[in-house]
Amino acid sequence: MSNLKPVIGITMGDGAGVGPEIIIKALNDRAVYETCRPFVIGDAKRLVQANQIVNANLQVRTIESADDAAFEYGTVDCIDLDLLPIDLPFGKISAEAGNAAFRYLQKAIHLAQEGQIDAICTAPLNKEALHKAGHIYPGHTEILAELTNTEDYSMMLSAPNLKVIHVTTHIGLIDAVKKINPKRVYTVIKLAHDTLQKAGYEKPRIAVCGINPHAGENGLFGYGEEEEKIVPAVEQAQKEGIDAVGPLPADTLFFRATRGDFDIVVAMYHDQGHGPVKVLGLEAGVNITVGLPIIRTSVDHGTAFDIAGKGIADELSLKEAIRQAIELAPKRAL
Repeated sequence: MSNLKPVIGITMGDGAGVGPEIIIKALNDRAVYETCRPFVIGDAKRLVQANQIVNANLQVRTIESADDAAFEYGTVDCIDLDLLPIDLPFGKISAEAGNAAFRYLQKAIHLAQEGQIDAICTAPLNKEALHKAGHIYPGHTEILAELTNTEDYSMMLSAPNLKVIHVTTHIGLIDAVKKINPKRVYTVIKLAHDTLQKAGYEKPRIAVCGINPHAGENGLFGYGEEEEKIVPAVEQAQKEGIDAVGPLPADTLFFRATRGDFDIVVAMYHDQGHGPVKVLGLEAGVNITVGLPIIRTSVDHGTAFDIAGKGIADELSLKEAIRQAIELAPKRAL
C-alpha cells in the first residue's frame, strides 16, 4: 500500500478580489504539485483573466469532478460553476461575486463530504458582498459550521512561532464579553488540545488570555469576568490532564508564546488574537477552522480590493495555507 498525495480543493473566493490572482500564482509553482493534487472550485474564465494579469503561462482546464482532474503542473483544473459575468470589475463589491463565493464553498463542502477531496483551502471572500447577495454570515467559518452541522468549532490562526485559537470572533466587543462563558472557554481549550495532539504535540502547552487589562489584576479592572468566565474552564481542563494555564495578561502573553513558552494561545475575542498574528506578517498567517468534520485552511488576509486586478498580490499566505492543508489532510492509500 502506498500513500497518494492529498487532493486539495481550492475555492476561488470573491472573484472581484485577489483570489483568482493568488491562486494562479500559487499553482504556477511546481513544488505545489509535488506535495498535493490541487484543483480549483470557481469560475474558469476568471482564472483565465488572472492568468493573463499575472503573466503566467498556465492552461485553465474545465472539469466536472475531481476524478477528471489531470493534477499536472502547467494545467489548472477547475470545476467551473460559471457564475460571474465576463465584465465583472476587479476591486468593487458586487452581489454576483458574493453569491459566487458562497456557491464555491458550498460545492467544496459537498465534495469533501463525498470524499472527493481531502481538504478545502479557501481564497478570501468579502463579507459585504456576501451579505449583499443575501448570505448573512460573518464569514467562512460560520458558513462551514452551518453547512456541516458543527456546533463546537473555533478559528485558529497559525503563523511562525505563534498559534492562536479564539473563543469569540466576528461579533462586537461588548457582545463578545457577554458571550464568553466557562463552557465555551473550556470547549476552545479542548479543541486546541485535541488539534495539536493530532498534529503531533504530545502534551500541548496552552495559555489562556484574560479579558481585562492585566487579566483583571485580582478584581482591580473589570467586574470579575476572569473569575466568573475563565477560571472554572481552566480548572476543568487541568483536572482532565490538559496543560492549560490562565487567565494571563494578554499584553505579555503573546511575547511569551513567540518566545516558545507555550504552543498555543486561547484568545477571548477577535482583535485580541488577530492583532499579534498579523503583526508577524500577513503573508505568513493561515486561518484554520478547528472542530469541523472536514479540513479547511485559508489565507489570513482579505480580498484586498485596492490591489485586485493589478497582478501584485502576494501568494505566500495561500501557499502556506495549502501546505498546512496537506499536513492536516488524511492520508490516502492506493
